[in-house]
Amino acid sequence: MNKVVYNGCYGGFGLSVRAIKLLEERGVEFAYDLPRHHPELVRVVEELGDAANGRHARLFVEEIEGNKYRIDEYDGSENVVVPNEEEWTVIR
Repeated sequence: MNKVVYNGCYGGFGLSVRAIKLLEERGVEFAYDLPRHHPELVRVVEELGDAANGRHARLFVEEIEGNKYRIDEYDGSENVVVPNEEEWTVIR
């Protein structure tokens, strides 16, 4: 199982100052392109809970099977999508 961090509300992904400082203390420089599955990012969000949320964020950790995912976003609200959740149309 792997874990992925996503924002579950409208507004957009973001971390609190406290969460960013904790990442830096652990040797991880926060950038918005930090993979959402980064182990330290996941740990910080799990440890801090709501205190990890940025100004317009409500962060969650989702466990996924396998090693592929994408994050779908609409107005800042995100969903984690994995390949086996997709419905495909097959041309025969």
